[in-house]
Amino acid sequence: MSDLPAPVPRRPVHTRKISFEGFLRDDGLWDIDCTLSDTKSVPIRMHERGLLPPGEPVHLLRVRLTLDDSFTIRAVQTAALHTPFAECQVPADAPMQKLVGLTMGRGWRKTLDGVIGGVAGCTHLRELVFNAATAAFQMIPHYRATEGGTRDARDEMKGGQPPFYMGQCMTWSFEGPVVQRIAPQFHRAPKKTA
Repeated sequence: MSDLPAPVPRRPVHTRKISFEGFLRDDGLWDIDCTLSDTKSVPIRMHERGLLPPGEPVHLLRVRLTLDDSFTIRAVQTAALHTPFAECQVPADAPMQKLVGLTMGRGWRKTLDGVIGGVAGCTHLRELVFNAATAAFQMIPHYRATEGGTRDARDEMKGGQPPFYMGQCMTWSFEGPVVQRIAPQFHRAPKKTA
Protein backbone atom coordinates (compact mmCIF):
# COMPACT_ATOMS: atom_id res chain seq x y z
CA MET A 1 0.00 0.00 0.00
CA SER A 2 1.33 3.43 -0.83
CA ASP A 3 0.77 6.76 0.84
CA LEU A 4 0.10 10.08 -0.84
CA PRO A 5 3.08 11.62 -2.59
CA ALA A 6 5.03 14.30 -0.73
CA PRO A 7 3.25 17.63 -1.08
CA VAL A 8 4.68 20.88 -2.34
CA PRO A 9 5.63 23.25 0.51
CA ARG A 10 2.45 24.33 2.27
CA ARG A 11 1.05 25.46 5.62
CA PRO A 12 -1.99 24.20 7.54
CA VAL A 13 -5.12 26.33 7.45
CA HIS A 14 -8.22 24.25 8.29
CA THR A 15 -8.94 20.83 9.80
CA ARG A 16 -12.25 19.01 9.70
CA LYS A 17 -12.46 15.83 11.73
CA ILE A 18 -15.42 13.48 11.49
CA SER A 19 -15.81 10.30 13.51
CA PHE A 20 -18.41 7.60 13.89
CA GLU A 21 -18.47 5.19 16.83
CA GLY A 22 -20.87 2.25 16.93
CA PHE A 23 -22.29 0.59 20.03
CA LEU A 24 -24.59 -2.36 20.71
CA ARG A 25 -26.92 -1.34 23.51
CA ASP A 26 -28.10 -3.65 26.26
CA ASP A 27 -31.66 -3.36 24.90
CA GLY A 28 -30.56 -4.79 21.51
CA LEU A 29 -30.66 -1.46 19.67
CA TRP A 30 -27.60 0.27 18.18
CA ASP A 31 -26.14 3.70 18.82
CA ILE A 32 -23.94 5.54 16.37
CA ASP A 33 -22.24 8.54 17.94
CA CYS A 34 -21.20 11.01 15.24
CA THR A 35 -18.87 13.97 15.77
CA LEU A 36 -17.81 16.79 13.45
CA SER A 37 -15.25 19.42 14.38
CA ASP A 38 -13.80 22.28 12.36
CA THR A 39 -10.72 24.13 13.57
CA LYS A 40 -8.41 26.71 12.05
CA SER A 41 -4.64 26.71 12.29
CA VAL A 42 -4.53 30.49 12.43
CA PRO A 43 -6.49 32.97 14.55
CA ILE A 44 -9.75 33.99 12.90
CA ARG A 45 -12.19 36.76 13.70
CA MET A 46 -15.76 35.56 13.76
CA HIS A 47 -18.82 37.81 13.47
CA GLU A 48 -20.23 37.03 16.90
CA ARG A 49 -17.60 35.03 18.78
CA GLY A 50 -14.79 37.50 18.26
CA LEU A 51 -11.19 36.38 17.83
CA LEU A 52 -10.82 32.60 17.89
CA PRO A 53 -7.33 31.31 18.66
CA PRO A 54 -5.85 28.51 16.54
CA GLY A 55 -7.38 25.14 17.44
CA GLU A 56 -10.53 26.59 19.02
CA PRO A 57 -13.47 24.82 17.32
CA VAL A 58 -15.56 26.80 14.89
CA HIS A 59 -17.91 23.80 14.86
CA LEU A 60 -18.10 20.98 17.36
CA LEU A 61 -21.30 19.05 16.71
CA ARG A 62 -22.48 15.67 17.91
CA VAL A 63 -25.34 13.41 16.89
CA ARG A 64 -26.39 10.11 18.42
CA LEU A 65 -28.60 7.95 16.22
CA THR A 66 -30.32 4.96 17.78
CA LEU A 67 -31.18 2.27 15.20
CA ASP A 68 -32.77 -1.15 15.12
CA ASP A 69 -31.53 -4.12 13.07
CA SER A 70 -33.49 -2.91 10.04
CA PHE A 71 -31.61 0.44 10.06
CA THR A 72 -34.72 2.32 11.18
CA ILE A 73 -33.94 5.34 13.33
CA ARG A 74 -35.61 4.97 16.71
CA ALA A 75 -34.17 8.09 18.43
CA VAL A 76 -31.98 11.11 17.67
CA GLN A 77 -30.02 13.28 20.08
CA THR A 78 -27.87 16.27 19.11
CA ALA A 79 -25.40 18.56 20.82
CA ALA A 80 -24.00 21.77 19.35
CA LEU A 81 -21.02 22.47 21.58
CA HIS A 82 -19.36 25.13 19.39
CA THR A 83 -21.06 26.96 16.53
CA PRO A 84 -20.50 30.23 14.65
CA PHE A 85 -23.86 31.67 15.76
CA ALA A 86 -26.06 31.21 18.83
CA GLU A 87 -28.97 30.42 16.50
CA CYS A 88 -27.15 27.25 15.40
CA GLN A 89 -27.52 25.81 18.90
CA VAL A 90 -31.12 26.58 19.76
CA PRO A 91 -33.19 24.86 17.05
CA ALA A 92 -30.75 22.22 15.83
CA ASP A 93 -32.41 19.28 17.56
CA ALA A 94 -36.01 20.01 16.47
CA PRO A 95 -35.58 19.30 12.73
CA MET A 96 -33.51 16.23 13.50
CA GLN A 97 -36.47 14.62 15.28
CA LYS A 98 -38.10 14.27 11.85
CA LEU A 99 -35.59 11.46 11.22
CA VAL A 100 -37.23 9.18 13.79
CA GLY A 101 -39.00 6.38 11.93
CA LEU A 102 -36.96 6.75 8.71
CA THR A 103 -34.91 3.81 7.43
CA MET A 104 -31.37 4.10 6.06
CA GLY A 105 -30.89 2.53 2.65
CA ARG A 106 -31.23 3.31 -1.04
CA GLY A 107 -32.16 6.91 -1.63
CA TRP A 108 -30.91 7.96 1.81
CA ARG A 109 -29.47 11.28 0.62
CA LYS A 110 -32.71 12.16 -1.18
CA THR A 111 -34.70 11.21 1.92
CA LEU A 112 -32.54 13.45 4.11
CA ASP A 113 -32.76 16.33 1.65
CA GLY A 114 -36.56 16.00 1.69
CA VAL A 115 -36.77 16.05 5.49
CA ILE A 116 -33.89 18.26 6.72
CA GLY A 117 -32.44 19.67 3.48
CA GLY A 118 -31.70 23.30 2.78
CA VAL A 119 -32.93 25.73 5.43
CA ALA A 120 -35.01 22.98 7.09
CA GLY A 121 -31.90 21.75 8.93
CA CYS A 122 -28.20 22.16 9.61
CA THR A 123 -25.82 21.36 6.74
CA HIS A 124 -23.22 19.80 9.04
CA LEU A 125 -25.66 17.64 11.01
CA ARG A 126 -27.15 16.49 7.70
CA GLU A 127 -23.65 15.54 6.51
CA LEU A 128 -23.07 13.51 9.68
CA VAL A 129 -26.38 11.67 9.42
CA PHE A 130 -25.88 10.91 5.73
CA ASN A 131 -22.47 9.35 6.35
CA ALA A 132 -23.62 7.56 9.50
CA ALA A 133 -25.44 5.16 7.18
CA THR A 134 -22.15 3.71 5.94
CA ALA A 135 -21.03 3.25 9.55
CA ALA A 136 -24.30 1.46 10.33
CA PHE A 137 -23.86 -0.85 7.33
CA GLN A 138 -20.31 -1.63 8.49
CA MET A 139 -21.47 -2.39 12.03
CA ILE A 140 -24.84 -4.08 12.19
CA PRO A 141 -24.78 -6.77 9.46
CA HIS A 142 -21.23 -7.90 10.25
CA TYR A 143 -21.92 -8.09 13.97
CA ARG A 144 -25.14 -10.04 13.39
CA ALA A 145 -23.52 -12.36 10.80
CA THR A 146 -20.65 -13.22 13.12
CA GLU A 147 -22.70 -13.05 16.33
CA GLY A 148 -20.24 -10.51 17.66
CA GLY A 149 -17.18 -12.46 16.56
CA THR A 150 -18.29 -15.90 17.78
CA ARG A 151 -18.92 -17.13 14.21
CA ASP A 152 -16.69 -17.04 11.15
CA ALA A 153 -17.37 -14.03 8.91
CA ARG A 154 -17.17 -16.38 5.91
CA ASP A 155 -20.45 -17.97 7.02
CA GLU A 156 -22.35 -15.03 5.52
CA MET A 157 -21.09 -16.16 2.10
CA LYS A 158 -22.94 -19.46 2.43
CA GLY A 159 -26.48 -19.73 1.18
CA GLY A 160 -28.32 -18.67 -1.92
CA GLN A 161 -28.17 -14.90 -1.59
CA PRO A 162 -25.04 -12.74 -1.81
CA PRO A 163 -24.36 -10.37 1.09
CA PHE A 164 -25.89 -6.93 0.62
CA TYR A 165 -22.53 -5.26 -0.08
CA MET A 166 -21.64 -7.37 -3.12
CA GLY A 167 -22.04 -5.39 -6.29
CA GLN A 168 -21.89 -2.09 -4.37
CA CYS A 169 -18.14 -1.46 -4.57
CA MET A 170 -15.38 -2.02 -7.15
CA THR A 171 -13.67 -4.53 -4.85
CA TRP A 172 -16.90 -6.48 -4.36
CA SER A 173 -17.86 -6.52 -8.06
CA PHE A 174 -19.57 -9.78 -9.01
CA GLU A 175 -17.11 -9.92 -11.93
CA GLY A 176 -14.03 -9.20 -9.82
CA PRO A 177 -11.25 -11.28 -8.30
CA VAL A 178 -12.32 -10.83 -4.65
CA VAL A 179 -15.76 -12.37 -5.24
CA GLN A 180 -14.16 -15.07 -7.38
CA ARG A 181 -11.77 -15.92 -4.51
CA ILE A 182 -14.02 -15.44 -1.47
CA ALA A 183 -17.44 -16.43 -2.80
CA PRO A 184 -17.09 -18.13 -6.17
CA GLN A 185 -20.75 -19.19 -6.11
CA PHE A 186 -21.67 -15.53 -6.73
CA HIS A 187 -18.95 -14.78 -9.29
CA ARG A 188 -20.00 -13.83 -12.83
CA ALA A 189 -17.81 -13.90 -15.89
CA PRO A 190 -16.80 -10.39 -16.98
CA LYS A 191 -18.96 -8.92 -19.71
CA LYS A 192 -17.27 -8.76 -23.07
CA THR A 193 -16.80 -5.28 -24.44
CA ALA A 194 -16.99 -4.60 -28.15
